Parts: sequence; structure tokens; C-alpha cells
Amino acid sequence: MRNIRLLFLAVLILAIPAASFAQFGVSITIAPPALPVYEQPMAPADGYIWTPGYWSYGDEGYFWVPGTWVMAPEPGFLWTPGYWGWGGNAYAWNDGYWGPHVGFYGGVNYGYGYGGIGYQGGYWNNGAFYYNRSVNNVNVTNIHNVYNKTVINNTTFNHVSYNGGRGGVSARPTGAEETAAHEQHRPPSEMQTQHVHAASTNHALLASVNHGRPAIAATAKPAEFSGHGVVAARQAGAPYRASTNKATAARTSETRAAQNKASATRSNENKAAQNKAAETRSSENKAAQNKAAATRSNENRAAQNKAAETRSNENRAAQNKAAETRSNENRAAQNKAAATRSNENKAAQNKAAETRSSENRAAQNKAAATRSNENNAATQRARQPAPRPATVAHSQPAPRQQPAPRPQAAPRAQSAPHQETAARAQPAPRPAKEAPKTEERPRK
Repeated sequence: MRNIRLLFLAVLILAIPAASFAQFGVSITIAPPALPVYEQPMAPADGYIWTPGYWSYGDEGYFWVPGTWVMAPEPGFLWTPGYWGWGGNAYAWNDGYWGPHVGFYGGVNYGYGYGGIGYQGGYWNNGAFYYNRSVNNVNVTNIHNVYNKTVINNTTFNHVSYNGGRGGVSARPTGAEETAAHEQHRPPSEMQTQHVHAASTNHALLASVNHGRPAIAATAKPAEFSGHGVVAARQAGAPYRASTNKATAARTSETRAAQNKASATRSNENKAAQNKAAETRSSENKAAQNKAAATRSNENRAAQNKAAETRSNENRAAQNKAAETRSNENRAAQNKAAATRSNENKAAQNKAAETRSSENRAAQNKAAATRSNENNAATQRARQPAPRPATVAHSQPAPRQQPAPRPQAAPRAQSAPHQETAARAQPAPRPAKEAPKTEERPRK
């Protein structure tokens, strides 16, 4: 049930803009005057869009609202002019509006791009408005977004200011214009409202005074009715015909009063509905925003926790992998160093053993040669004959001959040490000389 009420409220909200901006405002039985002939003032600056002048209705009858340049409420929005339309028993005014597309404006040829269907005065491109110089008065020194395109009007330009009824334009909305009429719209801006109010208080703009040829036909900016930007009408669009039927005028006044009262009632009801709808939207938006904020917060927290856990796992895995890599590298380096030291030790040991073997062999050979030489020498000395005894000078008894001492054997050479360099063999000692024989004293 609540969803149905919300759906109905949404439909009502969407319907309010179309009803507010397309609903008939004032309706009278007298047709508005023809559109006056005037020149368009120069565009004041980039971003301004031309809004054509029209006849409005007040307490003293029709009055002219000058055409003027208006700043668009936002990039991409175009102005759909209002128009008078015959409703079967009276003429009613349809308000203009801002929107992304130009809708139906009664087929009235307002000129300067508004030829009765659509708008040929320019277009939006990437946030900038480009002006068609063939229908707009633009100073190219200040505004560079310009182009030239000839506009061909398919309707007869007869300055008629209303649709339907006697002598009115017989145009009907196209499919595209009907679609544009149902889009989200914006009402006239505050400057446009001030512009209309200023025109309603200017006595010279009454049709009964200027007879369809207002002195202020167009302005450069809204509500500026004096200065160099003001343009006067060159002529009336058609001969002015004042109404002389007092009964018709009286009925028009009564009808206008009733319509104004009904319009005020509808306006108040629309405002109340809009305020209520706005309040409901505000509450729903706040609730939706709070819920969305809570959801985003939870999602962000969950995402942060997940990201932190992922980073922790990745860091742990990276640390484990790095530790394993370092361990493998250290083990490989240690194994390589141990293998290198083992090979070096083996080579050194083999070299030292070979050196010792060579030195021992040389020492043994040298010692053996030395012993052999010494033995040969000792053997030769032992073989020599013993010396003869000395001749006695006096006749004395011959001393007993001492036996010759045996030759001493040569000392054996010492064996060479194993590790140290082999010691040199000592030379064999020479045989001791024979001791001199003691002379025997003569016997007395």
C-alpha cells in the first residue's frame, strides 16, 4: 500500500511541472494584437539566449512584454516561448518554459530563430552556446561561438500572435513537440518575472496607448527599459482595432476576475502540493542518503578489512618465501664453501706428502752415497802396510814392537728426519796417527 502511495506521489510530482507551465493562465474573448515589427538588440554576452516579445494581458487590457536576452538557467537549456491559444470560447495564455528541447509554441512566428516550429537561432555544444548569425545580432569580437545558416520559414509571416480561433495560426504540435512538452521543465527565471512586472506597470506599453507599436519593443537585458540597449518598434504588425463593445468588455472583466480567482486557488493548491511533495522528497532523500551513507560506510569498512587481510597474507607469504630463499642460498653457499675448502685441503695435503716423499728419498740417497764413500775410504786405508820401525842409533836392545792400532771404523751417518730437510752426513773422521814409540832408557 505504501509503495502505491509513493508511486502516485511520484506521478503527481512529475505532472506538476507540465500542469504549471502548460496550463492556461488568463483567458479572454478578445484576440491579442498582431506582433510589432522591431529589430533585435545586440547580445550582451556569451550564454544569453533570445526570448521573443509577446502581448500579455492585465487590468487595463493587453500590454507588450519586450523581447530580451536572458541568461540560460543552466547549459543545455533552451527557451520555449508562451503563446495565446483559442480554447473554444476564449483565448488562453500558455506559459513559456526552459527545457532541454524546444516544445510547441502555437506555430506563432516570433522571428529571430523562432519561426513557428523549433528553434534555429543556435545550439549547445560541450557547455557553450553557438549563435546563428543569420538570425541573431551578435558581436563576433566578444562572442566567438558563431556560425551562419540560412533559415527558411515554411509558415507565412503575417505577424499573427495567437493560435486557433478567427484569423489565428492553425498549427498543431508534432510528435517531437509533444514529447518535449512532457519533459521536466523549469519556469521563467526570476529576471524574466521582473521583466514582465516592469512591463505591466509601464503605461506606454499598453496596446490601447501604443496601438500595437510599442516604444520599447526589445531590450538588451531583462527589465532594462532605458539606455542604448532599448529598441523601438518600426511599425505595428497589423492595423490596431480597439474593442467598442462594452458588454463584451464587461464580460471579459468578469471572466478575468473569475479566472484570476480560480488561478489563484489553483496556484495555492499547486504550491501546497509542491511543498508537501518537496517535504516528502526531502524526508525520503534524507532517509535514502543516511541509508546509502551507512551502506557505503559498511562497504568501505569491509573493503578496508579485506584489503588489510589480503596485504597481511601477501606480506606473510612474501616474508616466508624470502626467508626460504635466503635459507636455500645460505645452505648452497655453505656447501660450496665446504666443498672448496675440502678440495683445497686435499690438494695441499697431496702436495705436502709428495714434497716430503721427494725430500726423504733425496736425503736417503745422499746419506747412502756418503756412507758408501766413507766405507770405501776406510777399507783402502786399512789395507796400506804398517810403517817400518826406526833404526836404533845406539846399540841398545831393540824395543818391543807395539802392535799397530786397528783402524777405527767410520761413524755411521745419522738418518734424515722425516719432515725436516735431511741433515748432511758428517764426514768420516780421519784415522788417528800412531802414537810415537817411547824410547827405552839404556840399562845401567
